[in-house]
Amino acid sequence: MAVVSLTVKTVAGYGVVFAAVFGIAMAASAAWSGAPRGFDDANGSRPLAPLGSEHACERYSGLPAGWRDDPKAGMVHLHGGAFVFGSRRGYEDERPAGDGKTTVGGFWIDQTDVTNAQFAAFVHATGYVTEAEKQHGAAVFHTPTRDEMNARDLAWWTWVKDAAWNRPGGPGSRIDGRMNQPVTLVTQTDALAYARWLGRDLPTEAEWEYAGKGGRDDADLDVAPHDAHGKPTANYWQGVFPVLNTDEDGHAGLSPVGCYEANGFRLYDMIGNAWEWTKDPYTGAHQSHTNGDTAAVAPASRRHDTPMVIKGGSFLCSRDYCVRYRASSREQQEADLPASHIGFRTISRDAG
Repeated sequence: MAVVSLTVKTVAGYGVVFAAVFGIAMAASAAWSGAPRGFDDANGSRPLAPLGSEHACERYSGLPAGWRDDPKAGMVHLHGGAFVFGSRRGYEDERPAGDGKTTVGGFWIDQTDVTNAQFAAFVHATGYVTEAEKQHGAAVFHTPTRDEMNARDLAWWTWVKDAAWNRPGGPGSRIDGRMNQPVTLVTQTDALAYARWLGRDLPTEAEWEYAGKGGRDDADLDVAPHDAHGKPTANYWQGVFPVLNTDEDGHAGLSPVGCYEANGFRLYDMIGNAWEWTKDPYTGAHQSHTNGDTAAVAPASRRHDTPMVIKGGSFLCSRDYCVRYRASSREQQEADLPASHIGFRTISRDAG
């Protein structure tokens, strides 16, 4: 992996945006003092965002309580342990290696995907320029028309000139009002740059899956997540992909982080909403891109980088097409290819 250099420059407008969001978060910190507090064994109790419902996620600023004061703000500590890595009920590339279990060490992990607010703070502090900005574009999803579907394959993906994390629809689009959503249109290098700014890393595939399974290993991990009444409990596609989303989960596209209940490890959105980068290359049995290979719509002049593992599925995973709204699912994505359905979260491993 190449060394990431942070080129400092003036980022017009982000001082104002960051200052406003940061002020909201600090005010919210006081309001959270009476909310349920997450317990971690390393430092005792620390406040965690009281998410897990539509009302709570809509109100969330996108910055955890204590942001930039507490180095573990918004993170949960996991002891680590042994678990079944993969699934025998999913795709071929998910099959566990051998009959035993995989062990991971203890680590801290972000309770939610990294948000637009958090990434804006990083850009404001460092002047970082993302790969989408350098490449002058990114792969962006849209609901295709019938004519588009008849005209070309993968009609739901378009290479949008000058789309980037802060211009998710291209020039003229903004992230105002979406600071509590996952940052997307970032590459693995962008995610690593943010993580290293905080002294953290991206999870390995095994660490991510251990966190995503939340201490479980039952068959229900391999079905579409829903409650006892059949209502979806994650942001994935309901209906006929890619032309009709019946919106049973309450969101047609990306949702704010933490709109659904946390898993057994108090982590939000490990399934659905946005795929998440890991630091591992995609190896082993290869499965075709069921969501459509986003590289197919990129300019011919763009180089194809190493396929990396992304985990967790996104708002585009459906029961009739992708079926990757599961912790054991894995997908490949070129390391330098930004797309509108991929974000990330960071970890900090225990010493020793």
